Amino acid sequence: MNKEQSFQENNNPEDQEMMNDIQAEDNNVAAETVETTDSAAESTAEQVVSRAELERVQAHADDQTQRLLRAQADFDNFRRRTQKEKEELAKYASAQLITELIPVIDNFERAMATKPENPELESFSKGVDMIFRQLSDVLKNTGLTPMEAVGQPFNPEFHQAVMQVESDEYEEGIVVEELQKGYVLKDKVIRPAMVKVSG
Repeated sequence: MNKEQSFQENNNPEDQEMMNDIQAEDNNVAAETVETTDSAAESTAEQVVSRAELERVQAHADDQTQRLLRAQADFDNFRRRTQKEKEELAKYASAQLITELIPVIDNFERAMATKPENPELESFSKGVDMIFRQLSDVLKNTGLTPMEAVGQPFNPEFHQAVMQVESDEYEEGIVVEELQKGYVLKDKVIRPAMVKVSG
């Protein structure tokens, strides 16, 4: 005989009812525990799914952020390159015209080098000289400057050697004579100087 049977035999119906209530309560607690365990398991599964989904979304967001940063860097480089090209274009916009005017300067210098013997042509010569100086001033204001080559060490970026000569006056590799004047526009060589170099 177990305790419960003994208890039922020795007690009255009120005690029996109380015993039934306790047993029912125990059953409810057990059922709630099972439900809680099931609910906790479901919650844990949802958390695992949610964490995986969160990691996936985070990875996607990181990827998009990297793409955006690369696109921004590309755009910044493009903007800087375009700005530099505009500045170069503005700086050397007149380069083609000046390049075409340099032979005109050469011809003016040749014309002024020949002095007229006839006194009547002296005023004409002065007029040519004035026009040449005016043209030279305009070109100087745009940034054109003639090179000073004679006595300078030969530099292939600025000089074009057409002849090598022996010289007692200059060391080896020094420009001894300028056959055609060279010009620089701002910091860019427009025409290298044609020179003789000591050998």
